[in-house]
Amino acid sequence: MTQTGQAIRTRYRLRRLFRGRWLFLFALLAAIGSYVVGLNVGYLDIAGARQLIQQLRTDNQKLKAQISDLNATQVALQNRLSTFEASLDEIIPSKNIYNIKPNQSMIVASGRLTIALIGSPANESININVNGKQQSAAPGDVINVTVDPQTKCQVRVQSFDMFKATLGASCTSAQPQ
Repeated sequence: MTQTGQAIRTRYRLRRLFRGRWLFLFALLAAIGSYVVGLNVGYLDIAGARQLIQQLRTDNQKLKAQISDLNATQVALQNRLSTFEASLDEIIPSKNIYNIKPNQSMIVASGRLTIALIGSPANESININVNGKQQSAAPGDVINVTVDPQTKCQVRVQSFDMFKATLGASCTSAQPQ
């Protein structure tokens, strides 16, 4: 072979060799660049997550404070409700349950009975007037009253103290057959 042919081949090999090296070098630089960009993206994601976590912690603390305030408000309102219910029960007790003070009379059981507490309650009994009949009764006693042949009523002494007597009164009507 001639020197010129040999020189051309050598140049050709060198160009192929450098072209492959440049390609390899470019690929290596691209890989390093991608790795660095990936690290930065990961770092930015972690920084964003940390910022979000801090914001969520702040929001969590605010919400816990709101819950605490709402619980305190709920407890206060529950106490007020209990107080109002107790006051209302003093004025208007549960259905068919009545609080009668000494020397007070009350029309109960849909107007069928008139009950009066005569004087202050004694230690073991009270003097009660039911539809004009005076009787002495202790807690747990039941006084049966016949208003008319079809209507029977009961007055139950539930409890009493020095200031009031708690009575239950109810009436039932027998259905004509």
